[in-house]
Amino acid sequence: MKTVQLKKTTQSDWQYLSEDIPLQKPLVLVFGNRYMLESGTLLKEVRSLFPDGEFVFGSSSGDITSQYVDDESITLTAIEFEKSCFEIKTANVVKNGVKADSYETGKNLINQLHKKGLKHVFVVSEGSFVNGSQLTLGMNSAIDDNVLITGGLCGDAARFEKTLASYNELPKSGEIVAIGLYGETLEVSFAINGGWTPFGPERIVTKSKENILYELDNKPALDLYKKYLGDKSKELPAAALLYPLKVKSTNEKQSIVRTILNIDEEENSMILAGDILENSRVQLMMTNVDNIVDASEKAASQALKSRKNKPDLAILVSCIGRKLVLDQRVEEEVEEILEVVGKETTICGLYSYGEIAPFSNEQNCQLHNQTMTITLISE
Repeated sequence: MKTVQLKKTTQSDWQYLSEDIPLQKPLVLVFGNRYMLESGTLLKEVRSLFPDGEFVFGSSSGDITSQYVDDESITLTAIEFEKSCFEIKTANVVKNGVKADSYETGKNLINQLHKKGLKHVFVVSEGSFVNGSQLTLGMNSAIDDNVLITGGLCGDAARFEKTLASYNELPKSGEIVAIGLYGETLEVSFAINGGWTPFGPERIVTKSKENILYELDNKPALDLYKKYLGDKSKELPAAALLYPLKVKSTNEKQSIVRTILNIDEEENSMILAGDILENSRVQLMMTNVDNIVDASEKAASQALKSRKNKPDLAILVSCIGRKLVLDQRVEEEVEEILEVVGKETTICGLYSYGEIAPFSNEQNCQLHNQTMTITLISE
């Protein structure tokens, strides 16, 4: 596997972060600032760099390399597979101006991929309209048991205005991209970890619909949440990224962390990043910088532990909520991962509105929030 990385900022043109070596028919991952991705010249620019490349775009809440975590930039990572191959398919969760069913969208997206020899699927999904829980359920229904899916929902800093993704065209709203990886020698491993700690009493979800939470213990959920936040409630919905919910449903073996993306004052409800079922038990969570950094190190160690060969590429998808907690120390979680996987491993990725991966020792992918998700790839 060969890789080349470049970065463009609002202040500078494309600059190489790695050695400029020739690549043949590379997969090119382009993650970065939403405003910069909306430039009408972007596709022409990246095609001039890699004329025979296959381009996957995704907006981020910060793009990641081994050297930087940046908000006002675009990072391009070009990957030439020497023994393996890939196939890319797309779907859009908005049809004729109407939000489509996320379950069917996910199912149809995976069904487009050729199944013979499929080793892994990496998904770059828009993060504004999609129901991530239903998307992952739909994708699971269409995948073979021995094929794992990882990826993430695109971000838009902490603005939550709109997210963009695309394949071989200018980034657009509603788009979901699936990258199928194939090859006998291809080795892909993954891991997730959060580092968040629950506090306060457990409460029962007494009224919800899909990803909208109305009532806890038969009381308005938003009122209870504001009570816990105190003065910080004035900063909603942004303040909610620092206090997600631990959710344990009756039909899940493990707890899921859910971020509150928005609030509805009229309905006295909270809109979460994924589904929350009635009768689930929920609890507020909090963390600190050290816990988040430790969790990233643990995820890297776990992803590396199950491998036979050293990784050539590490794709990191970390949550915007973690980035807000880390603040000026945001690069520390990337540094910890680099220490584990090795400095010869190419690092790329994005801060997201949701992470896609199975739990450890499970097959079906889930939508996660507030985690570091690591996908390690080698040939």
